[in-house]
Amino acid sequence: MAKKEKEVKKETEQTPEVETVNQDQLKQLQESLEALQAELEQVKKAKAEEKDQYMRVLAEYDNYRKRTDREKAATYDSATADTVAQFLPVVDNMELALAQSDCSAEDLRKGVQMIQKNLNDILSKLGVAVMGTVGEPFDPEYHQAVSHIEDESLGENVIATVYRKGYRIGDKIVRHATVIVAN
Repeated sequence: MAKKEKEVKKETEQTPEVETVNQDQLKQLQESLEALQAELEQVKKAKAEEKDQYMRVLAEYDNYRKRTDREKAATYDSATADTVAQFLPVVDNMELALAQSDCSAEDLRKGVQMIQKNLNDILSKLGVAVMGTVGEPFDPEYHQAVSHIEDESLGENVIATVYRKGYRIGDKIVRHATVIVAN
């Protein structure tokens, strides 16, 4: 029996002591738990509000992007329609000229000159400037040289002949002038 008592005594010595919690401590733990739960609810609510605000900003940005894309397309369509409208009188004049069956070469020439004047007026209204005239200094930024000739009457790097006029709108080159450069 003494052996059994020693074993029981040994087991009780090895078993850790369980702390006893009194009612006040239990109440404090419950209050702490409730405070933590309330704080967690507040954090969850704040997170939900921030997510809602983020989603609203994202939707506003998407709407802005779509609206500006529509406005760009409308602006492009409007500008194209305005430009075409300016060229329609020239088209009408060409049709009238081609409808004439019995006219002299001089009358035909005058009609073509009038049409060319209309076209030049329209281009200047649109802000298109002509580049490349005889006697103008050669500038590779605006002119494309196709040949080089020697001519004592012209200076160094001067345009001698223009094959095709160049055009620009502001600083943007629409087409480079094709020229022959002297000396």
